[in-house]
Amino acid sequence: MSFMENLFMALSSLKAHKMRSILTMLGIIIGVGAVIIVVAIGQGGEAMLKTQITGPGNTIELFYQPSDEEIRANPNIFQQAPFKQEDIRALEQIPEIKSVVASSTKLSAIRFQKETGDVSTTGINQAYLKLNELKVAKGRNFSASDFLGGRRAGLVSNKLQEELFKGKNPVGNVVMVANQPIEIIGVLEKPTGLFAFGSMEVYIPFQTWKTIYGSSDFTQVTLQVASADQLQVAGKKAAKLLNNMHNTEKSYQVINMEEIAQGVGQITKIMTLIIGSIAGISLFVGGIGVMNIMLVSVTERTREIGIRMALGATRGQVLTQFLIESMTLTFIGGILGILLGWGTSTIVSFFAGWPALVSWQVVLGGVLFSMVIGVVFGLLPANKASKLDPIDSLRYE
Repeated sequence: MSFMENLFMALSSLKAHKMRSILTMLGIIIGVGAVIIVVAIGQGGEAMLKTQITGPGNTIELFYQPSDEEIRANPNIFQQAPFKQEDIRALEQIPEIKSVVASSTKLSAIRFQKETGDVSTTGINQAYLKLNELKVAKGRNFSASDFLGGRRAGLVSNKLQEELFKGKNPVGNVVMVANQPIEIIGVLEKPTGLFAFGSMEVYIPFQTWKTIYGSSDFTQVTLQVASADQLQVAGKKAAKLLNNMHNTEKSYQVINMEEIAQGVGQITKIMTLIIGSIAGISLFVGGIGVMNIMLVSVTERTREIGIRMALGATRGQVLTQFLIESMTLTFIGGILGILLGWGTSTIVSFFAGWPALVSWQVVLGGVLFSMVIGVVFGLLPANKASKLDPIDSLRYE
């Protein structure tokens, strides 16, 4: 018999026992689906974590850790902003650095009419706006003239709109930040995703920040380079430059966010592998179910096997028939499991706010693995069928 004849015979046998076939396939469906769900969600979560850590570009975070001597010389050193405007201008001269993203943050009192609260006020430069895309839901974003002219304009978070304006559109209104008037020109989109913690925030041009707080220093500096290959070189040059300018040894240092992201990725991969392996146990259980049903099928069809062998069917042909039937059962279960896993991971990822990364390698692996299960667990029943004695089989009732 040809492969197609065996395949059609297998499909006829499965169709003749629909409920039994569905229940048998259920273990394979759940097993394959569970593995795909775990891997897809794990890879999606890893991609989201890396994005949150590294940001949208090739960036390096600069930070200041004073030495013991510096702390003894100035006990209030931690209350002072570590980066000055001349630091920013010097960093911009490093060839490998594409842009220097600088900002200063301060907790301030905010007031609108009779409503008051505490708000995190961040003064930003134009490079900050280009790197950290501030998406505006209402009103408009900052323009170049807002930065150059130091306009008293601000973007507010969705949380501030809800708390201070009770959900009403605040665009065009003037709020008092640190007893200084700021016109609201836009409301940022509501944050989504894994780290979506809403907070009361106001963003203003750094020239405006200087006017309000009387300070021209920055609390945070991020370096953006054109290529990931230049991250290490740019970081070393930046740290060395600032340490020389401030007469310190190793107080100014860099954090390579890519390296941190890779470390996080390794952890998530290990966790995904462990949980995926646990989910894969259900595939083993499903395989035992397939073997059980195939043994029942061999017993039920003993007389049929005897007739085929009496008509000249060889042991190899009988073995092949039952192996193909077992593989067909697990193949269909594997396909349905892939659809289940794909759909479920998409739904979960939608509500979690990260992408569902169902790779073709996982899909192909799910199909092949389910077919391997069909071969492995179908081998014993198929072998049993091929070893039946034709005369005893014909006598079987």
